[in-house]
Amino acid sequence: MTKTAADYAWFEDDFPDIAEAYCFTLVRDLSPAELMSRLEGRPETPLQGIAAVIDATFAQYDREDGNRQLVAMTTVGTWTLLIEPNGYLGVTEEQALPASAGTSWISHFSNINAVGTFLWAEDQVLRLCFDLMLPERRRGTAPDELLDVMRRIGFHLDVEDPEPDFPHQAAFALAEHLTGIAITPALLQGTTFTCVTVQIR
Repeated sequence: MTKTAADYAWFEDDFPDIAEAYCFTLVRDLSPAELMSRLEGRPETPLQGIAAVIDATFAQYDREDGNRQLVAMTTVGTWTLLIEPNGYLGVTEEQALPASAGTSWISHFSNINAVGTFLWAEDQVLRLCFDLMLPERRRGTAPDELLDVMRRIGFHLDVEDPEPDFPHQAAFALAEHLTGIAITPALLQGTTFTCVTVQIR
C-alpha cells in the first residue's frame, strides 16, 4: 500500500534540525564507494547518527567557506541513501544526471525558505522534476506517469487546488513508492554513515 504524506509527519516533529533544510537521495545498485567516485567526493570520518552528521555539516561549511558539501551515505537494500543537511547536490541536474548513468536516481530537497524540488532520473534521463509547492508544473520525459500515485500521497495537482498541506512529507512518500525504501527514525538515528565532501558547483 502506498504511503502518504501523513506517514512521514514524524520527520518534522522528531528531526527539526534537518527538516528545515535537507536533500535526501536514493540511488539503485551503486555502493557508497562508487557514488563517491562518480561525485568526485573526498572521504571524511564516518559518523554515527543524523545529529552528528548535522553538526559536522555546519562545521565543514565554516571551515571551507561553503565550498564543499558533506554527504552522508549508507546502503539500504539494493539502494544507497545520500543525506545532505542544508544541501541540494541531489537535485542539481548538472551533477545528478551524469551520476545517474546506468541506474535510478530519486532525490528531493527543501530549504528554510520553503523552496523544494523532487527529481527522478533514469540513466541520465530526467523522468520527472517539479517544485514541491507547484506539483502541477511538471517536466521530464514522464511528467504524468505518477499522477494517480501523487494524488493518493497528498500532492495537489490542479492549478485551482490549494497549496499542499505537507509537500515535503509527500516527497518522502513518493520516493518510497519509487524505491521501496522507507526512511525511518531508527535508520536516521542508528546508522553509522560513510561520509564524503563534494565540491559545490
